[in-house]
Amino acid sequence: MTTAVKTDAALFDFALRMGDNALILAQRVGAWCGHAPILEEDIALANVALDLIGQAKMWLGLAGEMDGKGRGADDLAFLRVARTFRNALLVEQPNGDFGMTLMRQFLFDAWHHPMLVALKSSSDRRVADIAEKAEKASRYHLERSEDLIIRLGDGSEESHERVQAAL
Repeated sequence: MTTAVKTDAALFDFALRMGDNALILAQRVGAWCGHAPILEEDIALANVALDLIGQAKMWLGLAGEMDGKGRGADDLAFLRVARTFRNALLVEQPNGDFGMTLMRQFLFDAWHHPMLVALKSSSDRRVADIAEKAEKASRYHLERSEDLIIRLGDGSEESHERVQAAL
């Protein structure tokens, strides 16, 4: 196997993992639409889900290019067997209560944003371009989820306990 083929396979796997993380978390977060505790959170979570779907489309599109089987982002998102998804188990966790959803989002954001910042310096121009497009939204997601976790942790005794239990 040549180095180029190994590199293509590694890039395919990486793009698939990044895309799957964004896609699965978008589905989880999007389930709050119409069910969040207040209207502002409903809208904010829907926007987070839409940002993640956009990122999933970019990463899965890149994976489709690397795959060489003529599959596009939609094919990789919707026409694969569940066992072939390569997302982190964190993003699959059930929504639970609002505290659980926010803690999952914060933990993901705390990983995702620094990853995208680092990927902006990738030697692969396609990876760097995706990271550049996704980083601004991910910075906002991190700031928002961090603020909410702190506010819930410093809030009522119940909200503090729920956030601790979620962690």
